[in-house]
Amino acid sequence: MNLGITSFSLMYVALGGALGAVSRFITSRFMNQFFGVIPMGTLIVNVLGSFLLGFIMFAVLLGKNISPDFQNFFAVGFIGALTTMSTFAYESVRFGHLNEWSYFFLNMGANIILSLGAVACGGYIATLLYS
Repeated sequence: MNLGITSFSLMYVALGGALGAVSRFITSRFMNQFFGVIPMGTLIVNVLGSFLLGFIMFAVLLGKNISPDFQNFFAVGFIGALTTMSTFAYESVRFGHLNEWSYFFLNMGANIILSLGAVACGGYIATLLYS
């Protein structure tokens, strides 16, 4: 079965993933030092990644010529490693285990609502620019 995967596409995903993971690590460490209990670094990378993914993918849907190599590097690799769904899920469950229900709901609501809004905003801006 041919999945259309080449060694070059794997290289682009791997390179983007490495840069996204390092960016997530630095952003989270930097932002979390300024906020107490709420894991603000996770929220920021989730919202930023959602915006960037919405922008890139809507731009492609609207006919913007963005190469598959760049899509593999940026959308799959970089943004895939930058955003942190598993970290978000763990941090939320940890609040539940600590009976910190206000932080649980704040963290859940902020990540979900702001990330969905960021995808919509990225799509809206791409639509303004490319349609």
